[in-house]
Amino acid sequence: MNAAAAISTEQVWAWLAEVADPEIPVISVVDLGIVREVAVADDGACVVTITPTYSGCPAMQVIADAVTGALRERGIEQVELRTQLSPAWTTDWMSEEGKAKLKGYGIAPPAQQVIDISGLRRSASGAQDLAAGVRRGAVAKPTVVCPNCGSSHTENTSQFGSTPCKALYKCFDCREPFDYFKCH
Repeated sequence: MNAAAAISTEQVWAWLAEVADPEIPVISVVDLGIVREVAVADDGACVVTITPTYSGCPAMQVIADAVTGALRERGIEQVELRTQLSPAWTTDWMSEEGKAKLKGYGIAPPAQQVIDISGLRRSASGAQDLAAGVRRGAVAKPTVVCPNCGSSHTENTSQFGSTPCKALYKCFDCREPFDYFKCH
């Protein structure tokens, strides 16, 4: 029996919580919600299931290599990585600690979407009107708070920021541009 056979699933999760995302090094792949499942077999083999933040994410190979490397450095010889695309990753999988780390790093964390229903008619069948409005193109707008000054007086300047997962915003109060981690 090798030393890796005594490794617990909890220990593997703790090690993976130290693996930084290559595009946002302040947050781990666990805090980001990319690691979905960890299984450790009796013989010490480890299976890690990961989900990209979006299909075609260019960082996934780097993440896979970092996860495998982190476990092998700790004596786990047999590491199998599985990529699971369904259900698709969502920002709901991010930890609260991870969102706080993003904010501290100057990236606005994902915000709750608010559906702009101004101009939609109201009636006794309000739920049906809302659903119809969404189908007609009512826009889901997040209230994005500036990570620098805390103001919600912000505006989207580009749907694409420094990485495809982020959008570029500007703050009207402190006048600083900043990245916003888009909701998925």
